Amino acid sequence: MFYRENGQFKTSYRADQQIFPVAQDRIAVLVLVAAAFILVPLFASDYLYRAILIPLVIMSMAALGVNILVGYCGQISLGSGAFMAVGAYGAFNFFVRFPGLPLIPALILGGLCATFFGILFGLPSLRVKGLYLAVATLAAQFFSDWMFLRIKWFTNNSDSGSVSVSHLQVLGMPLESAFSKYMFCLALLAVIALLAKNLVRGAIGREWMAIRDMDVAAAVIGIRPMYAKLSAFAVSSFIIGVAGALWAFVHLSAWEPAAFSVEVSLRLLFMVIIGGLGSIMGSFFGAAFIVLLPILLNQVLPPLFSLFGLDISTAGLSHTELMIFGALIVWFLIVEPHGLAKLWSTGKQKMRVWPFPH
Repeated sequence: MFYRENGQFKTSYRADQQIFPVAQDRIAVLVLVAAAFILVPLFASDYLYRAILIPLVIMSMAALGVNILVGYCGQISLGSGAFMAVGAYGAFNFFVRFPGLPLIPALILGGLCATFFGILFGLPSLRVKGLYLAVATLAAQFFSDWMFLRIKWFTNNSDSGSVSVSHLQVLGMPLESAFSKYMFCLALLAVIALLAKNLVRGAIGREWMAIRDMDVAAAVIGIRPMYAKLSAFAVSSFIIGVAGALWAFVHLSAWEPAAFSVEVSLRLLFMVIIGGLGSIMGSFFGAAFIVLLPILLNQVLPPLFSLFGLDISTAGLSHTELMIFGALIVWFLIVEPHGLAKLWSTGKQKMRVWPFPH
């Protein structure tokens, strides 16, 4: 009843090919975007910006890049943390070696560095697939860790690999307050999400999905596997690289190679799997689940232990959080292996026929 598209007639191909052809979807997305840009700043505190909102926005962008490679093209990657590191250190080098370079071009150049790095380590995808490809991309993680620790030029001759940036500006406006950082990251996320949504709906997106579903059949009908796979690595690495540069510049301000460890790669992969493979919306759902759940457990567990008269140390609490977090991920993958995006799709389908039964 609430979600029926009865009476919504399309009189042109342009109208039929809209990103959100159903009016209810367009309204819902506009409301969500307006809430993120207008309502959240009205009520969010400085702590909420720095601890939750900014990491959530940046990780959503990184998960979006991973989903293009893993979800849409079917190329399993465990090197996402390395692509974030290359984007961060690439942007840093352009930022410090070219005085006066604006922040946005530095972020784009960092993303391009990650693109070349991703294409280089995407070359094994032309020969191997599945677990072997995952191991090959994992090599990118170890190589980036070694590179940024041992080659001092990348870290501006820093012995520990630790670097920092300050006095960021965008279009002449300082990017120092938590509010300005949130709005800047959110604006970039909105632009990249819109471009990614259009990309996966086009010819190149259909090529990626054909390679994902059956690469031999895709090659038979004229799709070039080399072009499709390497383009997926390029686009995915660019988005992840920009997210890594934002994570370093905006969220951390000072970082070292350990900030982009293999744990980051695994977290991004979990975001995509839990959110839903091959779904732009699923990237946001998965990022919200992975970022917000540990914070929720941290708030809920201490009162829960106190309720039963138990005294637990900080280390014990941290270990308990990890165990519950892992158990919830396993339980969720068993209950809904297609991710939160599938639940969202099922809910919309039920609203189409409500209050009548299926």
